[in-house]
This record gives sequence, C-alpha cells and structure tokens, in this order.
Amino acid sequence: MENKKINVKEKFTKINEYWSPRVITEMNNYQFKLAKIKGEFIWHSHDSTDEVFIVIDGEMNIELRDDLIKLSKGDMYVVPKGVEHKPFAEKECQIMLVEPKGVVNTGKIINDFTSPNDIWV
Repeated sequence: MENKKINVKEKFTKINEYWSPRVITEMNNYQFKLAKIKGEFIWHSHDSTDEVFIVIDGEMNIELRDDLIKLSKGDMYVVPKGVEHKPFAEKECQIMLVEPKGVVNTGKIINDFTSPNDIWV
C-alpha cells in the first residue's frame, strides 16, 4: 500500500456494482471501503466487530429489529457488534465503511450479496 492522497469522489467512479465494497486504503488492521448501494440488503450481524456506515452522498436507512435509522450525506452510524441490521437505499447512495480486515459484508450468511474481500479500487 502506498501512502498517498486518495480522491474519494474519483474512486467512486470505478465502482460499478451495488453492495460490493471496495478497499481504498488500510490503517493498522482496518480497511476503509467504499460502496455504492441501492435497494435492500439482507438482515445480518457481525459477531466480532462493530460496523460503521458513513454516507458520502445520497440517503440510506438502516433497519434494526426495533428501530429505523435514517442517514443523509455527512451522517454516520455505528451498528454495535452482534446487532442484526438491514441497510437499504431507495436511490443510489455512496457510503464508506471502516472495519477490520477480513470482515465479511454479510456476516455469517453466505449468499449472492456476499462480496469478496480485499478488492481494491
């Protein structure tokens, strides 16, 4: 990994699939990932780590079993580890995720939404 300036807006132009996080840099054992999202994801949880959603552009929601979190450009929300959640966006939304290296985007569930790790843009 090179230590250089990263233009997040430019990196988003290289992402063509929804719900497929792409790594843009690493810090210690954490990866900074960008994703374009649209439509509904699946209910899932992460048993060993919290998950942070940072909205770069657009709007999204995170459905919890007992709440609905609405996020807009510039907002962020941390889903505590072990909490079931289902993110969704009515229109395309650009987000950043910060999570430990190796975290599977669908938690313990493996399906069509499961994205391979360590794909860089």
